[in-house]
Amino acid sequence: MTDGKDFLELIISRQSDRKYSDRHIEKEKLDRIIEAGRMAPSACNAQPWKFIIVDDPELVLKVADAASAKLIGMNSFVAQAPVIIVIVREKSNMSSKVGATIKNKDYSLFDIGIATENICLQSKAEGIGSCIIGWFDEKIIRKLLEIPRSKRVELLITLGYSLSEQREKRRKPAEEKVSYNKY
Repeated sequence: MTDGKDFLELIISRQSDRKYSDRHIEKEKLDRIIEAGRMAPSACNAQPWKFIIVDDPELVLKVADAASAKLIGMNSFVAQAPVIIVIVREKSNMSSKVGATIKNKDYSLFDIGIATENICLQSKAEGIGSCIIGWFDEKIIRKLLEIPRSKRVELLITLGYSLSEQREKRRKPAEEKVSYNKY
C-alpha cells in the first residue's frame, strides 16, 4: 500500500501534459489505467460511464481534429497523443436518479469526475502523462465512434509519454481555500 506522503506527492506532481512522444503505451499499463477509472466510486454504485479507448492512429487524428479549435489555437496538441479516452455518460441506476431528483444534483457528473481523476492519477503512477479535454465537437466525436445520439460525450483524456517539463503547481494559499467549522 502507498503511504500518505507518497500519494500526496503523486497528486502534486500530476499535471496536464500537452506534449507527448510517439512511444506506444503498453497494454498492461493501459489496462491498469482503465481499471482505475472503472473502480471509481459512484453514487449508489451507478457507474454512469463508458470509456472508449481510441488508439488507432487514424482515428486518434480524427478525434483530435474534432477537439481542436484552429482559429484560437486550442487543443492542437491532442494529435500527438497515442491514446485518447472518450468518456461517455451513461444512465444512472434508479437509486441515483431518485437521489439526484430529491437533492437537485446530477451525481453522474460527480461520478465521472472521480473516475476521470482516478484515470489521470493512475496514468501518472504508470509514468504516463494525461490531459483532460472539455472542448470538442461532440457531434463529430459521436459520429466517429458510433456513439448513440441518446448518450452524452462528457470528456476526453489524452494519454502519452510526456515530453512536457514538470511545472511547479501554483495554487491560492490554503487560508483562502480551507476553513474549519465555519465558512
